[in-house]
Amino acid sequence: MKFRTRRLVLPKDLNSSQKLFGGRLLEWIDEECGIHAMLEMKTPRVVTKVISQIDFKAPAVRGDVIEIGIDTIRYGRTSITLRIEVFNRTSGVTMLTIDQFVMVSVDEHGQPTPHGVTGPETEEA
Repeated sequence: MKFRTRRLVLPKDLNSSQKLFGGRLLEWIDEECGIHAMLEMKTPRVVTKVISQIDFKAPAVRGDVIEIGIDTIRYGRTSITLRIEVFNRTSGVTMLTIDQFVMVSVDEHGQPTPHGVTGPETEEA
């Protein structure tokens, strides 16, 4: 797993139980996957298509440093499928995994469009 970014958990990121709010973490993941997909597919227009089961394994608290890791699993004709792992550097535990996070390249009208990236992971779909 290649870690792409780190985040510091701040008071504004906490829920009523003083743990990192899951929605905030998903926002960070979606943003990071979008940037990764734009760079990999060489297009500024991508959208989130599918997020498989999200497995929250452990919490983070104020002051924790977390890392969001992304692996490219495969390329489709218009998409890229990623695997996500979030690791808490402070506690040393994996916080979350997502086995499939699919981003799609879209045109100016929001319609899926081929991105043209090929490689051993490329699929026709």
